[in-house]
Amino acid sequence: MFSDVRAVLFDLDGTLIDSAPDLGAAADKMRTDRGMPSLPAERYRPMAGAGARGMLGEAFGMTPEHPDYEALREEFFVNYETRMTHLTTVFDGVGHLIEQLLQRQLMWGVVTNKSARFTEPLTFAMPLFATAGAVVSGDSTPHAKPHPAPLLEAASRLGLNPDRCIYVGDDHRDIVAGLAAGMGTVAATYGYLGDRADPLQWGAHAVVNSPLDLLQLLEKA
Repeated sequence: MFSDVRAVLFDLDGTLIDSAPDLGAAADKMRTDRGMPSLPAERYRPMAGAGARGMLGEAFGMTPEHPDYEALREEFFVNYETRMTHLTTVFDGVGHLIEQLLQRQLMWGVVTNKSARFTEPLTFAMPLFATAGAVVSGDSTPHAKPHPAPLLEAASRLGLNPDRCIYVGDDHRDIVAGLAAGMGTVAATYGYLGDRADPLQWGAHAVVNSPLDLLQLLEKA
């Protein structure tokens, strides 16, 4: 699956960047604003990949069915907007990985379920993304992952057939989307999985335990 690759597409949160500290802080502020005790950052971390749903679930035990969910979700969004790059960092090894992809004349891009409201200012603010050939957000197409539409859109923006791309992500829906798009798929275990998921059961073509493991896959192809 990796022998004729021309581009590598990545999920964002939990794959390229560690945004859990800012996501958790945005949710925790909602607790302290209400006079509730702060929760440790590690309580939020395993749920960072689930966005607002995960953060509000951890902070308040709230599900999307709760009558106040929409209002609290928007409050969370506003909190996050004010601090989305305060503590967010690039995972160790990602910078070198991107440098190596470019040296090999491979294109790269981002496909995330994060809405453009956050994706665009975040990627603009972080130097890593200056060389990305495509950044597709969760609302860039009519369907978000696990639908393949965002991945197909990214391939189109890069001018490639989907089978010339591989997709790397840290969530089961990433692999479902990648397989449906006809791409090679790689499950990343170094993000927010914790003990709650088993990526070996997702059906990905490969699993990596660090960003630089991806280079080894490409070298073996």
